[in-house]
Amino acid sequence: MIRIRQPLSYSRMGKRDNQEDCIYPPEGQASSRNRFFILCDGMGGHNNGEVASNIVCETLGKFFESQPLEKGFLTDDLFKQGLSEAYDALDKQDDGAFRKMGTTLTFIYLHRGGCVAAHLGDSRIYHVRPGKGLAYQSADHTLVNDLLKIGEITPEEAINHPQKNIITRALGSSKHIEADFYRFDLHEGDRVLLCTDGLHGELTDDEIADIIKQKEDLNTICRMLVDAANRNGGHDNITVICVDGKE
Repeated sequence: MIRIRQPLSYSRMGKRDNQEDCIYPPEGQASSRNRFFILCDGMGGHNNGEVASNIVCETLGKFFESQPLEKGFLTDDLFKQGLSEAYDALDKQDDGAFRKMGTTLTFIYLHRGGCVAAHLGDSRIYHVRPGKGLAYQSADHTLVNDLLKIGEITPEEAINHPQKNIITRALGSSKHIEADFYRFDLHEGDRVLLCTDGLHGELTDDEIADIIKQKEDLNTICRMLVDAANRNGGHDNITVICVDGKE
């Protein structure tokens, strides 16, 4: 199993009234012993999104803390079981007042077989390898990304598209949607970043990858990312988790 150095997370309020981002482990509590990391960005207006992201982080966090991995591997079925519990927890809050709440999800689990990545929505996962650069990037579940895939719009048109904030898949009550999965090996020096759209909405993928692969400590990397996004506007809340692999 790949070992990791001290993981780092960082969160900054943008030009918003409240903080709807949530991470697990909570900021400042992660260590090199942690095997999984969760980042959520809530949706649904004031309070609703904040409630949803906290429910999902807490529910998935408790579930995976209590689950010993069979033969050291995280199976798709076990992740789906945890996701189902998160949906059930959201359903319990669906009393009418919170009917529209929801959240994005990014999730990584480091196990004997490498890394399992799963996501829903437009928060992203980046995997950067020394000497190679960007090895993997999750694909946003958004209307604009769907239009890009079928050639209806160009990458240039996507940047300022009027419907760029429409999310097509996320966690919410009443409808249980499956997450996308991706598995990859982790080598010494690899870095994995989880981030909200407050970061990648202000920076290009190449700009993000160029910062991640610099030979700086993770605290510096996280602050470099946030500072670069702030220089470009910093309108939304920004939350990042960065994990650094070693042998």
